[in-house]
Amino acid sequence: MDQTGAIILAISLIIIMFGMGLSLTIADFQRIVKYPKAVLTGTVNQLILLPLIGFGLASIFDLRPEVAVGIMILVACPGGPTSNLITHLAKGDTALSVTLTAVSSVVTIITIPLIIQFSMNRFMGDSTDVIVDAPQIMLQLVVITLIPISIGMMIKRKAPLFAQRMDRPVKIASAFVFVLVLVGLIVKEYANLLPYFLQAGWITLTLNVLTMTLGYVVARLMSLPFRQRISISIESGIQNGTLAIAIATVSLGNSELAIAAAVYSLLMFVTSIFVILFATRTA
Repeated sequence: MDQTGAIILAISLIIIMFGMGLSLTIADFQRIVKYPKAVLTGTVNQLILLPLIGFGLASIFDLRPEVAVGIMILVACPGGPTSNLITHLAKGDTALSVTLTAVSSVVTIITIPLIIQFSMNRFMGDSTDVIVDAPQIMLQLVVITLIPISIGMMIKRKAPLFAQRMDRPVKIASAFVFVLVLVGLIVKEYANLLPYFLQAGWITLTLNVLTMTLGYVVARLMSLPFRQRISISIESGIQNGTLAIAIATVSLGNSELAIAAAVYSLLMFVTSIFVILFATRTA
């Protein structure tokens, strides 16, 4: 991806995170105390089990190093506004979904650089010229995630009516810009599109289905209500593909590392339809 595309993608992510901030309040973080078991279960699934599953799949199967690292970048980026929307459509516990997204957005500023550094050393070793500058990645994550979310939350608190009016336009704008970037990435790599799906399609689909299933099973074992099981399932299996692509192309400057996230971003909407149908018919 060229510099212009990287800038557009970064702006897209800032808009998306700003929009997420417009929907967040301090109460979303206070639910950690109010519903500790549900929040802890979801957080463990997102920040511990998800990376372990991703690492297991990337290690067991014979993947190109770039795809393996791409999988690890993907699992390092849980949640996002998309998971909140899918949870809402599936009639899950949207408040829990938003809370888990808020928590992961803060914690992953620290965990993402660590996972990337580990996966680069493990799967690419000395064969790569990509330099992982952990402090720089952490600073970029603060700029493109934490600051826009904080600004959105501040506006939500100081001007709730304005935030409510802006919510829909910001979501439409962020979706449009992201689709534009995704289409641009597909056009640029059109000749490699089929090979990319052959390389990363089955592994990202397996990751998606496996993590959503495990999230639901773990939540059920914890005796959580059905709506919370659905939320944790979706939060465990729906990753922030936009952030993963941005990290690969903007922070690391290697579009090949974005293959897994780009393929995943297309496939997750297909599996989400089945989750929504299951949840709405079971509830």
